[in-house]
Formats: sequence, structure tokens, C-alpha cells
Amino acid sequence: MKFTPSKIHGAYIIELTGFADERGFFARTFCAEEFQKIGIEFPVSQCSTSYNKTKGTLRGMHYQKDPFSEKKLVRCTRGRIYDVILDLRKNSPSYLQWDALELSADNRKSFFMPEGVAHGFQTLEDDSEIFYQMSAPFNAAHYAGVRWNDPRFGIQWPDASHRIISVKDAEFPDFS
Repeated sequence: MKFTPSKIHGAYIIELTGFADERGFFARTFCAEEFQKIGIEFPVSQCSTSYNKTKGTLRGMHYQKDPFSEKKLVRCTRGRIYDVILDLRKNSPSYLQWDALELSADNRKSFFMPEGVAHGFQTLEDDSEIFYQMSAPFNAAHYAGVRWNDPRFGIQWPDASHRIISVKDAEFPDFS
């Protein structure tokens, strides 16, 4: 596994390294020992998947408040997405900054985000599926979000001729 630091403090872009032959390839998508080598403890508590049937589907920007704040490892296993993280940690050197990258079944990259970071994505293809590994279980009472297009953050989303977003995500408040 190759870890490249994101511009968000404590976040990493992860590329698979593996073994290829005439049959295809084999690679680890997660290894606690590899994470520990770069100083990250990531006990996986829950795994989830998100299937999105239509290009232009936007989900986010979601996070969980303490004490259920979570680290996440996100990977696109089918299709393509524009994946975005936003640093909401007041004491972070990257506070209120965002970073994004394309995750796809073809590039097989993952995005690791530390606690205190909001996450969202927009699908770039129909039938996109995302796999999540989280360090804390979902807790509805600690679930929160910020508006995907809050001008304070200036997140640059891909153009979408038809964007699909839930009422809940569209009505998250501006950040204060």
C-alpha cells in the first residue's frame, strides 16, 4: 500500500500495490499494520456500502460528533465518484480546507480521513458503489452535516446536468 498525504492534515490517498500476472492481480485494500507504520490506529468497527444508480448523485457533507467521531476509509468498487473531505477540526492546520480526488473501480484508490472531517461525494457515472470502513458505529444522535455548497468552504464540485441530492443534505445549515 502506498500512502500519500492529502492537503488535509492526517488524511491520506492510498494506492494499492500488489502482485500481477496473466490471471490479473492481488492486493491488500486494508492492513492495520501498514496504517500503524505511519502512526494511524484504525480499529474498524463498521463497514457500509452506498449504491447510487444515477450519475450526478451527491451525498454529503456528513460527519459524526464526539464521542462517535469516526475515521473513515472510502473506496469506490464500481463506477466513479468525486470524493470530498472537509476539515472541521478547530485545532487543525488545515481547518476549513477541503480536498478531493476521483475514486473509481479502475484506479482502485482509497481515501482515508481522520476524525473531525466531513465527507461527501458526487457520482461521475451511473451505477457507482462505494465501500466504507469506519472506526465507530453509526449513531443517529451524533450524526451531523454541513451544506455541500456553503460559500464559506468554496468546494468545487463537478458540473452536473442533473444533480440529485436529498432534501436532508440540501438543507444542512451553513457553517457557523
